[in-house]
Amino acid sequence: MIIIGFCRNTSKLLPKIICHKFKHVAPILIKANHLEMWQFIKKNNIKVIPLKMRDLNILTRHGWEFIAVEIPVYAAPEIAGAHTCVEMTKRFIRITNWRIQTPYALYRALDMFYK
Repeated sequence: MIIIGFCRNTSKLLPKIICHKFKHVAPILIKANHLEMWQFIKKNNIKVIPLKMRDLNILTRHGWEFIAVEIPVYAAPEIAGAHTCVEMTKRFIRITNWRIQTPYALYRALDMFYK
C-alpha cells in the first residue's frame, strides 16, 4: 500500500500559477516500522524523508490531504528522469494516463477509485 499526500502550499512560482487546488504531491511508502516520503525537488533530485504516523497528523493540520492506494509496492520504482512531482508519483503507482499533469488532476483520478 502507498499513501499519496497532496499539499496546498509551495514556495515555487510555476506551481502557484499553473496548479489549482493542490500545488504538490508526494508518495509515502509504508515500510515495516516507519514511513518514507519521497519528496521531489527537481529532475534527478529526490529526497527520501523518514516519517512516523504522528508526522502525518502534523502534515494534515498544515493542509495536506492523503489517499491510501491499494497497490503492490515495487522494489525499485522507475522514477529516474521524472520532470515533475506528479510524473514521479504516477510512476510509483503505475499510472500512464498522459492527461494527468497537475496534482489536482491526480487527486481527482485517485479519489474516484480509492475514497
